[in-house]
Amino acid sequence: MARTLGKTLSSQELDFYRDSGYLIRDRLLGQEKFEALGEHFERKLASLSPEERPEDMDVPHFTDPELFRWLFDEDVLDLVTQIIGPDIAVFSSHFFCKPPRDGKSVPWHQDAYYWRETINPSTEAITIWLAIDPSTRENGCMRVVPGSHLTREARYRDVTRTGSVFDEELDAAQVDESRAVPVELLPGQASIHAAGLVHGSEANLSSSRRCGFTMRYISTEVRFNHEELGHKHQIYLARGVDRAGNVYADPTRSYPELIDNRGRGQSYLGTRRPGA
Repeated sequence: MARTLGKTLSSQELDFYRDSGYLIRDRLLGQEKFEALGEHFERKLASLSPEERPEDMDVPHFTDPELFRWLFDEDVLDLVTQIIGPDIAVFSSHFFCKPPRDGKSVPWHQDAYYWRETINPSTEAITIWLAIDPSTRENGCMRVVPGSHLTREARYRDVTRTGSVFDEELDAAQVDESRAVPVELLPGQASIHAAGLVHGSEANLSSSRRCGFTMRYISTEVRFNHEELGHKHQIYLARGVDRAGNVYADPTRSYPELIDNRGRGQSYLGTRRPGA
């Protein structure tokens, strides 16, 4: 499994990402920035109401503009630039927190499937998964199927088992679990994965919490369906210039109406949000 240290990805690392659909980075943020993010998350977690699940902290940047301190971080964007180019938009974010002993599972899926009506092409998004807690086999780390992002055809079905964070999953016949690789991370480490990569995670039945902050990006050459979904979702220009005639939201203001319009606990596509 490839792990990167420096700001610049080598040609071998980029080739690994293109072939495998994912990469692991040993350090994404400076220690002070990372600790500040962790403290910010703990305050948000403590403010959840009793009926809210920790796994449901989706698109927190809509109502918390301070998160752009990390979403627009220069080191993060320098990494993103090497994968998708210099013109970058923030597509989404999510604090994905599995509490100990009853953290929910994530069935096998491809993120692009859930975004097919939101962005075009949906396969061009990337996700940075930054570990706030240790992410291990025991507490339900993400598992990936290397190279699966190169296969476009996919069949989905309703999820049948309880305790899943969303209600559709890849048909089991399309997932070769024998090839699955666990993505174990220490706090501060991060993985990057393509929107077409098959991935998922088991429930957290351990005594330790597992939380990661996902930061999702697209090239501004990707078209966002603002006409139909602008009342439920927005994207933000992070670096460079627009290339597709997109409409961008203001990162300095809060958009609580977006949360209300899409429904609490629901994604802007009307199904449970993708995650890991």
